[in-house]
Amino acid sequence: MSETTIAASASQLAAARVMERADHLADISETPRGLTRIYLSPEHLRANALVGHWMEQAGMRVWQDSVGNICGRYEGEQAGAPALLLGSHLDTVRDAGRYDGMLGVLTAIEVVQALHDRGRRLPMAVEIVGFGDEEGTRFGITLLGSRGLTGDWPSEWLQQQDAQGISVAQALANAGLDGANIGQAARNREEIAAYLELHIEQGPCLEQEGLALGVVQAINGARRLTCRFTGLAGHAGTVPMNHRQDALAASAEWMMAVESITKQHGRQQVATIGTLSCAPGAVNVIPGEVTLTLDVRGPEDEALEALQQALLAQAGDIAQRRGVQFSAEEYYRMAATRCDPELQQRLVQAVSRVQGRALSLPSGAGHDAIAISGCWPVGMLFVRCQGGISHHPAESVMAADVALAIEAFCYAVNAVACGDS
Repeated sequence: MSETTIAASASQLAAARVMERADHLADISETPRGLTRIYLSPEHLRANALVGHWMEQAGMRVWQDSVGNICGRYEGEQAGAPALLLGSHLDTVRDAGRYDGMLGVLTAIEVVQALHDRGRRLPMAVEIVGFGDEEGTRFGITLLGSRGLTGDWPSEWLQQQDAQGISVAQALANAGLDGANIGQAARNREEIAAYLELHIEQGPCLEQEGLALGVVQAINGARRLTCRFTGLAGHAGTVPMNHRQDALAASAEWMMAVESITKQHGRQQVATIGTLSCAPGAVNVIPGEVTLTLDVRGPEDEALEALQQALLAQAGDIAQRRGVQFSAEEYYRMAATRCDPELQQRLVQAVSRVQGRALSLPSGAGHDAIAISGCWPVGMLFVRCQGGISHHPAESVMAADVALAIEAFCYAVNAVACGDS
């Protein structure tokens, strides 16, 4: 048996430990009911301390860096060897589930624990990071922890404030950190060889396929736009139907078109109209202006651009036919993040080994891997979650799936660190 593999019986025990530890972390919340743990809060620091303790038990050297990430290093065969980085995040949304982010950190600890139990070292060191802020719940900006690691941390973030008027700089100080030292969290390129992240799928595809594990091809790119149909408000009782310039009717037609056009562009493309406001908003007035948001996502930037342009062109056609005006302003854009082909192949081999076949699929949600990919190759392993539910207290995984995930993760880490085929 290869050095980093783990027997099925041992993986079941490791999975039970992961499930128990996830419960312990879920108890660290700012609210007595539900789970809420935001960046640089007392609960975040308590979670860091507990995770750091578990890292130490697995034989790791542990530290908290200058942006509040909890880090551990299990040395390689040679001191100072480049590290294979594993991890995910420890912060949550409000009223969260207990596995989004945390599962990736806890399973990574079990990979190192398997090495430590055998007294084994790999050609690469193994490092684990519990990132401090991926969700952006507190300050409205995301990936603070991982962008600290890459050194891509805008200085203006220090002035960003939370709902209580506390700035990032103040929050760092309250946590015993110093905003002037943010740059100390950045890692040199040569220190890290690659990054692997395990995460719940946050969608239903694996469950529909009857599979515990999947391999991520890419993290979807995303564009968000504010769109507006402008017609002419008028009396609901006196303007004949064929004389109306109804902005809401135009919007409704477009909303249906968004659904049908997106389906025609393939299963991996998605589009959502998430908000809509209607003016003047009276029961007896024809809507004169409607503002709505469009969110489009997909794993390929060119295909995503084609979908966006098709949707906007359709809006323009509808507006012209109905005698209204249409405008759109893009306010957010994130490029698709392709996972490294070699790391994908390592993960496909590992998953195929433990469950017979591997499904490759995109991630519709963002992850710390987005930031890390700017500096190092990234790969991601998905674990089935019940009903595809995430960001909700009903978020759930099965211990048997976690055991398979630990087995596959061990195989993949061994293959990457040792260069095994």
